[in-house]
Amino acid sequence: MSNIHLHDKEFSPSISSEEIQKRISDLAAKITTDVDGERPLFIGVLNGCFRFAADLLMNFEPVCDISFVKVASYEGTQSTGNIKQLIGLEYPVKDRVVIIIEDIVDTGQTIENIVNVIGSQGPKSLKIATLLYKPEAYQKNIPIDYRAFEVANDFLVGYGLDYDGLGRNLNSIYKVVPDNQKGMRNIILFGPPGAGKGTQSKFLVEKYNLVHLSTGDIFRRNIKGETELGTLAKSYMDKGALVPDEVTIKMLEAEVNTHPEAEGFIFDGFPRTTAQAIALDNFLTSKGTDISKMLALNVPDDELVSRLLERGKDSGRPDDANEDVIRNRIAVYEKETAIVAEHYQNKGKYNTIDGLGTIDQIAERLATAIDS
Repeated sequence: MSNIHLHDKEFSPSISSEEIQKRISDLAAKITTDVDGERPLFIGVLNGCFRFAADLLMNFEPVCDISFVKVASYEGTQSTGNIKQLIGLEYPVKDRVVIIIEDIVDTGQTIENIVNVIGSQGPKSLKIATLLYKPEAYQKNIPIDYRAFEVANDFLVGYGLDYDGLGRNLNSIYKVVPDNQKGMRNIILFGPPGAGKGTQSKFLVEKYNLVHLSTGDIFRRNIKGETELGTLAKSYMDKGALVPDEVTIKMLEAEVNTHPEAEGFIFDGFPRTTAQAIALDNFLTSKGTDISKMLALNVPDDELVSRLLERGKDSGRPDDANEDVIRNRIAVYEKETAIVAEHYQNKGKYNTIDGLGTIDQIAERLATAIDS
């Protein structure tokens, strides 16, 4: 799922269609149990609820009636608070088990209006089922009985919700990207040992005003500072075990959160597994942004070996002085990164960059890929 543009606004992925369907199925099962043999009357609030209502009733097996009513409380991305007359109710509600179906409950203005109108007609019971509930925005005392998702107070589109008429047809749900996060460039820079990632990272940081995040640096900083995560990571490293993804990801998230005004990030050496890639995608989505590109520097193995052996003369690093060790490091890189490359290839965000040539030539290729 990539960012989308509707009218003048950018939206980032928030809830996938798969997760929506799972929650709706669970909600239908709960309602089925609660109605306990009654023939409920579902009242859907148009226009937004049409997809939610259709999928909810597809998962609801008992006999029921369905009617749709229409009100309006949104203009643009803000709730106006102006509730229009309730129209379209086709069934009498007296002594009926009534369930109102809403796409989203935020301030509660619309729900209060509908409950007042329908409640005055003597239903046996009156409950509310909503796809999305915003507890931060809710201002009423009316209980919301069935909630598929509790979400932050963001403006959302998709799956029946719209922005000035657009977005209702989307299968997933997207949230608006804040103005201060538009245009963020988040780059994954990959390359085998000796490909020149460090040198090119400096160029990208300067050209695009990005923050460089190296997992190796983050690990060392946390361990040296004896942070809780650093101490936990060290306990695994001391035993010769791999640090779990969960610990690595939490370190990275904590580091990103220390740069709230960043215009973007370069992720150096991360992610290395599909699980890490998915976790990074989800974290960035929660921040209203996503990965722009994965750039992989491509350098022939023999050239990498030559560069590292030359570097080893001055670096003092034993792993730069042994050709067998170097070739093994390259093989590990290729094995680890292949599946991550496929993850971003499927998203249309993977670019291979020729890593041969002068520093300036390679930098120009990277910039061209980013700007495209």
